[in-house]
Amino acid sequence: MTFEALETSLQAAQQIDWEFLLGPPLAIAIIIIGAIVLNMVIRLFIRRFAAAVAKGTVGSSESARGRFSASAIQAKESGFEPAIVRERRAQRAKTVGRLLSSVATILIVVIAVLMILDKLSFNIAPILASAGIVGVALAFGAQALVKDYLSGFFMVVEDQYGIGDTVDLGEAIGTVEDVGLRTTQVRGLDGTLWHVRNGEILRVGNQSQGWARAVLDIPIAYNTTMDTYSEIITATTEAVERDPEISDSILEKPEIWGVESLSAESQVIRTVLKTKPNQQWAVARAFRAELKRQMDRRGIQIPFTQETVFRTLPDPTEAIKIAATNETHEADHHHDSHGHDSPGNDSRSREPLGQESRSHDAHGGSGPKPNSDTSASRTRNGDTGTDHAGDLTGGPRTGKGN
Repeated sequence: MTFEALETSLQAAQQIDWEFLLGPPLAIAIIIIGAIVLNMVIRLFIRRFAAAVAKGTVGSSESARGRFSASAIQAKESGFEPAIVRERRAQRAKTVGRLLSSVATILIVVIAVLMILDKLSFNIAPILASAGIVGVALAFGAQALVKDYLSGFFMVVEDQYGIGDTVDLGEAIGTVEDVGLRTTQVRGLDGTLWHVRNGEILRVGNQSQGWARAVLDIPIAYNTTMDTYSEIITATTEAVERDPEISDSILEKPEIWGVESLSAESQVIRTVLKTKPNQQWAVARAFRAELKRQMDRRGIQIPFTQETVFRTLPDPTEAIKIAATNETHEADHHHDSHGHDSPGNDSRSREPLGQESRSHDAHGGSGPKPNSDTSASRTRNGDTGTDHAGDLTGGPRTGKGN
């Protein structure tokens, strides 16, 4: 390069606005690079934290990590298999890590954008004021959504329940099929799939953590002693333990807590068995079936419910009043029915009671047709051979005309 060319280059460099290049553009580049690096560093720490949660070494000392296995300790305490414990921890760590990474990225991007706008000489005061107003509006409008996410986050972190657990969430009772940050899916016993918002869960009853208990309330007769019942329970336990599937689910021997209640026909004895999580119902069914067989072998029957029915008669005075009222109603009804008869029937009804209608002539002559009412009420007097007609008033009258 000649001297003239070098001089020309120096003159051109003096014309470049180095102050502008070293001002906002360089500051923006530094902000972007710093945001990227900071995001990567924070994500690295979050991944390490999630890995520690997945391994179960968060909050434990180095000596404890060397002597004990976190999966084995938690499996022993919770009653789950070590593989299930590791899977639950990995799921919990993945959820927590994903949430923390998303929150960190959003915060870093928002701060970087505001710094860049400030370097470009934009007035960010209105933006901050608008963001404050939007934040207040979201705080009122989306507070339920924020509540759901926060509740779901702490439920996952605290491991209140996981997939496969049998839980009682109030209205929804069943097996957990999916755990999210906003909702939890619970499959009921009848197959209903419940979608429960995490913010609406006020209490959680987990029947699958640690251990479970099968509670058996067995009614026995009063002539069956507690010693006999204890022998039956012992024989039942020995028979049930021969089944490998049931015996593996029983953690302790049955306990007889004593008389739970008394009734007119039986005494109820409460017996409990400590089982593995979610196995209390299968153990209880198998134990009841074998208990019934053992009682049948000894000729002991479960008492049946006895019922006593008391029949009471009304007060005699009230009975007379009721009968008189019924007769009055019947008389009124009879009078109303006669008042609505046709004219032809009315003329026949006004005939004197007991008066015979003329019958046909003995030689076949035609005459009025006998009244069916008086003919039906006519009786034969056994002593005199005279025809009598029954009077509605109670006394007999002769069938001849007066």
